[in-house]
Amino acid sequence: MKKKSIFLLAATATLYFNNVYAQETPQDSIKTSSIDQIVITGNSGPKKKIESSTAISTFTAKEIQKQNPISAAALLQRVPGFAVETSGGEVGNNLFARGIPSAGAYEFVQVQEDGLPVFEDGALQFANADNFFRVDNSVSRLEALRGGSGSIYANNSPGGLINFITKEGTNDFKGTAKLETSTYGLMRTDLNVGGALVKDKLFFNVGGFYRTDDGIRKTGFKANNGGQIRMNLKYVFDKGYAKIYYKKLDDRNTFYLPIPLTNDLKEFPGFNANYGTYSYRTISQLNIPQPGGGFFKRNLEDGIHPKVDAIGAEFKYDLGNNFSVLNKTRYTDINMAYTGIFPAGAPKTAAAFANSNGIAGNNYQYSLVSNGAAINPQYVQELGYWAIDKKMNNFVNDLQFSYKFDKGNVTAGFYKSNWKSNQYWNWSNILTTVSDKPQLLNLVDTSLTPNSTGYSKTYNGVTDMSFLLRDSQTQGSLNDLYLNLDYKITDDLSFNGGIRYSRDFYKGYSVNTTTANLNNSGLTTDGTHSFLTTTADDNMSVLGNKYSYWSYNVDKVSYTLASNYKINNENAVYARFSHGFRSPNEEAYYNYFTSTQDGPLKTVTTNQLEVGYKYYSRTFDIGVIPFYSTLKNLSFTDVFSDGTSENKFANTSNLGVEVEGYARLFNNLLEVGFNGTFQNPKYKNFTGKNADGTIFDYDGNTVRRIPKFYFNIAPSVNITKQWRAYVSYNYYGKRFQNEANTEDYVLPAFSEFGAGTSYQLGKIRFAIDGTNIFNTIGITEGDPRSQDASVSNIRMARPIMGAAVRGSITLDF
Repeated sequence: MKKKSIFLLAATATLYFNNVYAQETPQDSIKTSSIDQIVITGNSGPKKKIESSTAISTFTAKEIQKQNPISAAALLQRVPGFAVETSGGEVGNNLFARGIPSAGAYEFVQVQEDGLPVFEDGALQFANADNFFRVDNSVSRLEALRGGSGSIYANNSPGGLINFITKEGTNDFKGTAKLETSTYGLMRTDLNVGGALVKDKLFFNVGGFYRTDDGIRKTGFKANNGGQIRMNLKYVFDKGYAKIYYKKLDDRNTFYLPIPLTNDLKEFPGFNANYGTYSYRTISQLNIPQPGGGFFKRNLEDGIHPKVDAIGAEFKYDLGNNFSVLNKTRYTDINMAYTGIFPAGAPKTAAAFANSNGIAGNNYQYSLVSNGAAINPQYVQELGYWAIDKKMNNFVNDLQFSYKFDKGNVTAGFYKSNWKSNQYWNWSNILTTVSDKPQLLNLVDTSLTPNSTGYSKTYNGVTDMSFLLRDSQTQGSLNDLYLNLDYKITDDLSFNGGIRYSRDFYKGYSVNTTTANLNNSGLTTDGTHSFLTTTADDNMSVLGNKYSYWSYNVDKVSYTLASNYKINNENAVYARFSHGFRSPNEEAYYNYFTSTQDGPLKTVTTNQLEVGYKYYSRTFDIGVIPFYSTLKNLSFTDVFSDGTSENKFANTSNLGVEVEGYARLFNNLLEVGFNGTFQNPKYKNFTGKNADGTIFDYDGNTVRRIPKFYFNIAPSVNITKQWRAYVSYNYYGKRFQNEANTEDYVLPAFSEFGAGTSYQLGKIRFAIDGTNIFNTIGITEGDPRSQDASVSNIRMARPIMGAAVRGSITLDF
């Protein structure tokens, strides 16, 4: 009887699910079928995904909505070949494409909006490309290209192109409104509307968001606060269209840096690994007198604060006789104030720190700046209070002519980009307790009297007042010609070839600095004692009137050859070879032209070979893409906590395979999206001298910070046509923090789970999304700004965010 009941229940369930799903796809299905998808990124024109000889991942607006990524970096985690670190917060994250190591940012890919760069160089110092872009409901889709033709259609992008395509209006007025809250004080509203002002002729779209929250890591202030608005107007005429658009971004985001953990990467006493941060309100204010007069003031609560204005236009016209012209242009202006807390190495014992500052034996005393109370901490922490101001602008124009013929098309273009980055740094070091609610500390030498020279090692908790100033400028003038040919050898076999000639000019300047102090300024530290009584001002940096001017020219050719064979409507194979390059980055220029470096300044050159198999159907997609890449003259330009930086060069090679797929099973009951990357990136010919004269040999070592294996799988169950539940699983493999691959720098593998559910009630969608639901302590990086692996039983590292839950209501109208 029991077995009969089980069979009866199973049969009933089967009939129920068959009836529910047999007629249509669930309203909240996560995936749009790839078989008919059209892609434009890295191609001369719109092309079916199965016919494109590129490794490209696509996400529609609906798919982005279902994933509800907490940041742009979190969305890019779903792209194979991209190893993404998301632990920095909403912005300031790092992406490594196809095993290419770097100091961080988006150094070997270009992030675009509607086919033009968000900013020409996505890896300027403290100006990661995601600082200037936010994902909201005005995004129509994302196309993420790896390798391949990236170097033909953009600069400095041998790793790929990331193209966010914005929504445009149609004849039907429609919109989306969303309200969202969370367990960390989030209040966010998104709105996007679009339609026709004149039917079939004039269309508009306006969208944006405003958000405020306390941050998953507890800062004691509003960690994220601001928003964005985007609008466009498009006029369609018989032979083409004209479009203008504008974007305004004004947003503040806290940037999270490494925190102390134990050597086995467990929680350090007094520091919550999932929710703690040194970036806390009790140390948020900085107010330091300057040798030339006045004060330097800063507020940590401003965090990374970009103000971005971008205005652009796009024009396409049919010239007749199968010729057409397309021109895209944009001007971007950015003012960004960047304020962050950067640990200056690991915590030290109270005695060790005092002794390192010239206090003998136990003749030291720590006290709280807030109330003057003497304390006896076991550990103290020196933190860098880094303030950077960047003023940036970028004018870009991409003009291309196309000719279509029976067997294909030819596209020729001229790309012009002028950009400028002015930056000013003012860095200080502060002394605090070792806690996720740190307090400022003063330190004095008790063997001296308060009136003695050097009695205090601090000034209101500051150990080094404005110890590093930098005033510099970098400019780029890019002049690139490119040509692309698509040719159909047969109905199923196609050829693609492209070439780009880059004649690019870079120049800039830096201002020299000298040291000074406030001893003879007439100022006092506390209303009574002169600055002779403290060492905090002894090495203040002062800008001089000597400028170092530099220039560097790039004269390079990039090219690619590919072939795609469409076996049938659902199967295709392709092969592609590409050669590209990356110009030296901003820090490399500064290092080389302001100090003595070994060897010449070099561009990074890349060669990539990839082959791929694609299968697309209504219920199942799979892409398997083996690849091999080599790089020459890869530079390392990490900035250390004392303001110095390295400048080393290496070659690398990488053999790997990218896998991406999707399945809709059991009459749409179960959906599974998955992607993974297997690779083996190695250093080649990486030998030389360290700054201290010692010899290093890293030949054959695994490249730093990049896993050999990482993947994501996200199954979802359509419980009914309206109700969906999902889980997601991210696995990030073992990595080495440093080039030497030493065991004390190992970053262990970790797993992260997410889960959520949604319910579609007519045009209203209710959703709950949880991230890192098991509170995993997953380490994405150690402390690249410190050359010491650990101190005693302490290790500095940057974990992913702790568990958080968001709830949202979305209305489509």
